Amino acid sequence: MSISRLRLPSLDGLLAFEAAARYGTFERAGEALCITGSAVAKRVAAVEQLLGIQLLDRSGRTLVLTDAGKDYLQQVAGPLRLLSAVPLHRLDDGRKQRLRLCAPPTFSRQIIAPRLDELSDRYTSIELELVLSVPDTDSPPRDTDLWIRGGEPVEAGCTILTRDRVTPLIAPSLLTRVEPLLKPADMASVRLLRTSLEPWTPWLRAAGLDWSEPDTGPRLMDLGLLLEAAASGQGIALGRPTLALAWLETGALVPLFPDIACPVPPYYLMPHAAQGAAADIAAWLVDICARANRASSEYLSRFTGTDFAG
Repeated sequence: MSISRLRLPSLDGLLAFEAAARYGTFERAGEALCITGSAVAKRVAAVEQLLGIQLLDRSGRTLVLTDAGKDYLQQVAGPLRLLSAVPLHRLDDGRKQRLRLCAPPTFSRQIIAPRLDELSDRYTSIELELVLSVPDTDSPPRDTDLWIRGGEPVEAGCTILTRDRVTPLIAPSLLTRVEPLLKPADMASVRLLRTSLEPWTPWLRAAGLDWSEPDTGPRLMDLGLLLEAAASGQGIALGRPTLALAWLETGALVPLFPDIACPVPPYYLMPHAAQGAAADIAAWLVDICARANRASSEYLSRFTGTDFAG
């Protein structure tokens, strides 16, 4: 028969189906395959759609093979065992395991990228592929193993990575060119840089100001761009100290009124495989974010005498 006349599922799809049938839940199958449960579910659904049959009954607490699923599993189990027995298909001890991490751009640049060398030293068998997410996206790129999001709502089962507050940040060069900024109301004479990712209104209310959200000037849809614009003296940015620490430590930005800090939604890690490379990288992310939280808190405590990130 011509290959063009065959409906051949992907090998990843067949492995996902076999694991789901064996373990009874997508989550446990995902742990065995070192991917997320949702990834297993999507792969199985793709096989079902290609074949035009339902392989698994999802109505109960555990997955149950349909009659067609039982027949199909019996048919593909043998070929899968043969493929797994091929020596070249087995992972050598010296071969790296690739893992894809999707994270917001500024979070990736300011928190993850500066610490990638320690990741390489700690997990020599893992090859990390870091991809940037699109703001406000509802799903990560295809075949993502770990996904970091920011904002609300925080989904059940997520791991909180950073608990931040925002405070106004300004370049010293701009600070010397404007009238003395002795109280929050004095900022009326300076441009407030704007982004929908970090709105001013909550902080303004915390500062006792009834101003409306800034509506002039460019809208910057990246927090790193916002901080760069502030560092170049174009206005005041509302920034998270964990993301702005590189600018703060070099003096490119200084905090204004750091004693007025407004809580913002956290960055968090979406549910992932509980074992294997994904779990290792997740533990590392929790560690480096805890250090970033401490470093930013210690920096701002010089100005306030209190724990900023608490």
